[in-house]
Amino acid sequence: MKLEDEIQQKEFKDEHNKAIVNILFTHSFIVTKQNSLFKPFGLSPEQYNVLRILRGQNGNPITVSSIQDRMLNKMSNASRLVEKLKQKGLLERNECPLDRRQVDIMITDKGLELLNQLQEEILIQNQALIQLEKEEVKQLNMLLDKLRG
Repeated sequence: MKLEDEIQQKEFKDEHNKAIVNILFTHSFIVTKQNSLFKPFGLSPEQYNVLRILRGQNGNPITVSSIQDRMLNKMSNASRLVEKLKQKGLLERNECPLDRRQVDIMITDKGLELLNQLQEEILIQNQALIQLEKEEVKQLNMLLDKLRG
């Protein structure tokens, strides 16, 4: 469906303005779909992002500040997300043996199992959300990378 129909706006000041509104609207659309997918698992998209970052460490610990640096949403509070995931048993926090001021974070087996559970559903949802041919998806990714400079 066209953006104009979705937000009930007949025209935009210019194509750049329309592109910004379109990206923001699409972001909101995707986040809403992700929230629906993650909610039955007791996760938010931001918590899922933290778990993916931890899985990518391949068993090596990482600090909260490093997690924050890698988050998709830089406005997220990584410390709060880590604490909630710890309470759910999806990650561990341990004092760093080399620097007691630093805390090492690692995903647990339970966290890895949850990610494995979600993997197929996420693949299906991603393909349903982005109904483009493979080459179009590559072009979309290239254009978004170019947009960010």
